[in-house]
Amino acid sequence: MSSALGLAKAILNGFDAFFGDFQNVTLGAQARFEKADWQLVHAAMSHRLEMYKKKVRDVAGMADDIAGRPLNDRALWRDAKAEYAILVETHSNYEIAQTFFNSVYCFVFAHEKVRDVHSFVVVPDLLPQGQSEAIIFTEYPATDDLSSGVRSILLDTCFNLPFEDLDRDVERVVGLIEKMLRPRLQKNQHIKTQVLNSLFYRNKAAYLVGRIVADGEMLPFVFPILNNERGGVYVDTVLFSPDDVSKLFSFTRSYFMVDASVPSQYVGFLQSIMPQKKLFELYSAIGFGKHAKTVFYRSAVAHTAQTEDQYVVAPGIKGMVMLVFTLPSYDYVYKVIKDRFTPPKDMTRQEVKDKYKLVKRWDRAGRMAETQEFNNLAFDRRRFSDELLAELKKEAPSLVEEKGNALILNHVYVERRMTPLNLYLKDASDEEIYSVMDEYGNAIKQLAGANIFPGDMLLKNFGVTRHGRVVFYDYDEICPLVDCNFRTIPIPRTEEQEMASQPWYDVGPADVFPEEFRLFFSGNRRARDVFDELHPELYSAEFWTNLQTQIRNGKVEDVFPYRRRYRFKR
Repeated sequence: MSSALGLAKAILNGFDAFFGDFQNVTLGAQARFEKADWQLVHAAMSHRLEMYKKKVRDVAGMADDIAGRPLNDRALWRDAKAEYAILVETHSNYEIAQTFFNSVYCFVFAHEKVRDVHSFVVVPDLLPQGQSEAIIFTEYPATDDLSSGVRSILLDTCFNLPFEDLDRDVERVVGLIEKMLRPRLQKNQHIKTQVLNSLFYRNKAAYLVGRIVADGEMLPFVFPILNNERGGVYVDTVLFSPDDVSKLFSFTRSYFMVDASVPSQYVGFLQSIMPQKKLFELYSAIGFGKHAKTVFYRSAVAHTAQTEDQYVVAPGIKGMVMLVFTLPSYDYVYKVIKDRFTPPKDMTRQEVKDKYKLVKRWDRAGRMAETQEFNNLAFDRRRFSDELLAELKKEAPSLVEEKGNALILNHVYVERRMTPLNLYLKDASDEEIYSVMDEYGNAIKQLAGANIFPGDMLLKNFGVTRHGRVVFYDYDEICPLVDCNFRTIPIPRTEEQEMASQPWYDVGPADVFPEEFRLFFSGNRRARDVFDELHPELYSAEFWTNLQTQIRNGKVEDVFPYRRRYRFKR
């Protein structure tokens, strides 16, 4: 056996071992849900996220001996790629297996000189073809008896817990179907109902995902199912709107656990009901973050090749830690950590990286944007505006490398572009201000419920999505909420104390004074007045300390990825 073939087999064996371990952790999701062991749910998610990197390191460690040649020989990788392509040609998950090969290659060469001759870089941004979707869903025949059909769908979930009140849930679901879908469906339409066989588990909920096919039109539906923590389950609502279903799979939420032996089939089904979602977003949503990153990179390269606009400094107030730029025609921003931070920021580049890693494995509660991290990311230097090039060389010279027409950034984060909240408020109507400030307060509360304190809650550090949702995206000061020491500002005892320009009392590094949060609204009285009306409790140290007590006692907050008014009354 040649060295190249040996290396290719070792990498494929490593991928298959990783995928098996990934699936085993995923298969435990139902049991964790049924036991209502929410702490274990979060632990399992963190564990699954770490598995990929560990397996890549393990394979790289043993590959040297298996190959019989030094792994830094790029000719070896050229030949190994050719052998690997043959090995995975009929593999049911060949596209993810290719990404695993790329990861091992990048680990060995520290992400330098990533070329298609050595790894799978230039691959069409398409789903694998030739695999039947029919094996992943159950099709229910059209019937005038909606109640029996809904009952069958619910019973086929096969929970080891009974429904709290199955008749009630069936009646509620049927009532919503009659209200929401009947007007859209004509009597003479050929209608099929298709439900994915595996449920989607995340946090404290299980989601049954399906679609109604009416003469070729795809209408999505999702049943969120909750555990009452008294030995039963119940349907909390039904989501029919494509927008509501899209929010469920948002880039601001943690990854689902779903038993998908062939992930591309599930991605294909999901894309049929959410055609606006990109492939990488859906791969990411079901836990295949590394492959999502690969697909994102390919789509970004393709977009750049099809456009001519220049990369420019992103609009908004410049950050103290990050330099942010964007391509106006693309929905993403690129964030580079500066070499020197603007005072009073006092931290290291590694500390900032650690914050971003924390977000990656934490419950994002629908309020923190997912980021893709790249090393040695190459751009066409000619596409950079003069202003941006000057800014990069001034603020992050250690990360910038130029080679001919290539501009290489040694480390960069990529994140969904949103409208900064401070810019959104400038032109917002009274109604929009009321809505977005309610969202802003809810974002802070939901992050806190997930044991995250944003630290710097300036309006510029939050963005507004196309759905009007407020999302936090500046992570350099985040920390676990329980690590903070929330205090009330002491009452001055003398005139000198009252008139002091600096705090006259001791302030520790972990001290937080919620009364000072009003300063975040400086210059925008309208926004502050609305916030004061809607979320006054956030100015109270007692609110935060009570929440800390609940978290320390093991309470996991309910976070609903849909509006609370959608929920059935209980």
